[in-house]
Amino acid sequence: MRLSRYFMPILKENPKEAEIVSHRLMLRAGMIRQQSQGIYSWLPLGKRVLDKVNAIIRDEQNRAGAIELSMPTLQSAELWQESGRYDAYGKEMLRIKDRQDRPMLYGPTNEEMVTDIFRSSVKSYKDLPLNLYHIQLKFRDEIRPRFGTMRSREFMMKDAYSFDLTREGAEHSYNKMFAAYLRTFDRLGLRAIPMRADTGPIGGKLSHEFIILADTGESEVFCHKDFVDFDIPGAHTDFDSVEGLQAIFDKWTSLYAATSEMHDEAAFNAVPEGDRLSARGIEVGHIFYFGTKYSEPMGAKVQGPDGKEHFVHMGSYGIGPTRLVPAIIEASHDDNGIIWPASVAPFDIVVINMKAGDQACDDTCELIYAALTKAGKDVLYDDTDDRAGTKFATADLIGVPVQVIAGPRAVANGEVEVKDRKTGARETMTIEAAINRFVA
Repeated sequence: MRLSRYFMPILKENPKEAEIVSHRLMLRAGMIRQQSQGIYSWLPLGKRVLDKVNAIIRDEQNRAGAIELSMPTLQSAELWQESGRYDAYGKEMLRIKDRQDRPMLYGPTNEEMVTDIFRSSVKSYKDLPLNLYHIQLKFRDEIRPRFGTMRSREFMMKDAYSFDLTREGAEHSYNKMFAAYLRTFDRLGLRAIPMRADTGPIGGKLSHEFIILADTGESEVFCHKDFVDFDIPGAHTDFDSVEGLQAIFDKWTSLYAATSEMHDEAAFNAVPEGDRLSARGIEVGHIFYFGTKYSEPMGAKVQGPDGKEHFVHMGSYGIGPTRLVPAIIEASHDDNGIIWPASVAPFDIVVINMKAGDQACDDTCELIYAALTKAGKDVLYDDTDDRAGTKFATADLIGVPVQVIAGPRAVANGEVEVKDRKTGARETMTIEAAINRFVA
């Protein structure tokens, strides 16, 4: 992608409305634009990051055996009245009526709808276990949306819903998502700690929030410091192994960890003082087991091996991609801008032409750009005629992991400079060596 032809509206000044680092940097880097209170457009640079985040989420959901579908954003109020949540949910739910005066709502979550899909199609225990998920925009009319897309009214959610014949089966499905979430956040460059949490309006009997530690976190969290060094489940994790997944769950819940809503001061004080960690945290995922809370009122049951009908046990599992992007920035930035983990960076490499219009610099940059693009790399080519300082500031601001810098003096010697955005380390090498480093 040539920067001269790309839409990336960089802001030179810090926006006054931005209270936290991620909101400020996302606006300055031209990733998002506010359309109204708590509602944002995702501009091309932000959309590239969001798509890569979603790809990792989708990959790990599929690995754990979940099956993707797509459900509508607008839902009939009848389903929510059937479950008993329509009146109980509160003002966060946007209630509307269609032209036939039928009550509808802009879905804040999809337990009712997915239960309706299940009950209309699945009749036998032989079709279980089943886990259905989608990645979709949702709306909750937050009383105080803030921090950009960290806490917005319209947001994207990956929500999965599991169905099992028994509680034991449902707990195995819960453990699958538990392990999948640990893997997902690790691949996004985050250390997420699962903490006992309140079930809130979703309801249920078992719940964990996945929290990353950050100074700008919304709430105070408490945990044992050893969580920071726990090993993440590997790529070859067997999601069919009941014992294996239970061992992962047991390990990651063996030490104290709780959000402020579930905090037990006496239990926390029982942790050796040197091992206690209290900090601010950002919620990046939330999982629930709620048994038959929805299946009973909505009649979602299957025939069991005993020939009798049984209400299915359910769980739901949420990750907010539009919340994850600012969370990653909060965890990875410096005074100059964003430092993206390679897995979600909008581009792998930015090629910076220090003197656009100079034949040697142009030819060198075109050669590098073509070779890296052919090798399958996502490359941004800064071919603008901006000043060197502006080019460097832009490259640092948008956080591309690697910068390849071609200036007249270096090019005359057959060389370019390669900079690592995270460490700031710079290395001069031949043009061929620079290409080979990223093509090999």
